[in-house]
Amino acid sequence: MNTPFLRRLLLWICVTGIAVAEETPLSAEAVEAIFAGRKGTLVVITDNSEPWIYQPEMADRKFAPCSTFKIWNTLIGLENDLISSPEEPFYQWDGEKRFVPEWNQNLTLKQAFQVSCVPAFQDLARRIGPERMQSALEKIGYGDRNISAAIGEFWLPEEGRRTVLISPVEQARLMARLAAGDVPFSEKSQDVLREIMTARTTLRGTLFGKTGTSGKNAAGDSLGWYVGYIESNGRTHAFACLLEDKDVMGKDARAIVEALAEKQGWL
Repeated sequence: MNTPFLRRLLLWICVTGIAVAEETPLSAEAVEAIFAGRKGTLVVITDNSEPWIYQPEMADRKFAPCSTFKIWNTLIGLENDLISSPEEPFYQWDGEKRFVPEWNQNLTLKQAFQVSCVPAFQDLARRIGPERMQSALEKIGYGDRNISAAIGEFWLPEEGRRTVLISPVEQARLMARLAAGDVPFSEKSQDVLREIMTARTTLRGTLFGKTGTSGKNAAGDSLGWYVGYIESNGRTHAFACLLEDKDVMGKDARAIVEALAEKQGWL
């Protein structure tokens, strides 16, 4: 037995804080504590397993995807050669001051994705056009595939607008397919998306994701999405987290996912 090697290995584990232990199974009680009373759902798919679901009734309901659709909007734009790399000039600011300060400037594709610049991706959708967009959504199997609203608005909820609708379970299944490369897009397009979706990297794993937030509905509730996947210790955990409650945003859903991932030792 190589005793010096084992000592060095144990020292490395102690220094980095990475423990070698069997993964703790997900529990509804632990997830409920992280949700802290907020109404919502979480779907997790580890590798090829069946989905683990918190609040299954809500997980099967369909909602507007909000800015989580930027994942697929980006892939479709890449596949149609409308964009090509994370650092290329993507959004030319038109001078109109909008409520998110980060949108009031020229942006690369990566920057626009990471600050979730709505006008940039509305423009991309218009350049893709309804025919190519509809064809792509059919191939992907995206939600109910309904893009009958304006081409630059069909994923953005607003009173009186019929958006495309997708359930958290469907979102998580698509994220599992995306993580596995089981989507009808080139490897090059997927590599670009992977770079701009990278949200956080730790010694334990890497988080890839996209938030989405809606305005308030008639009941005063907002939607807060976070969808993506985590690569950790040779395994992949695809997820979709959705909040529907007062004053919630995509960043709140992301915080839930990160808290759970840290508890599970994925991040």
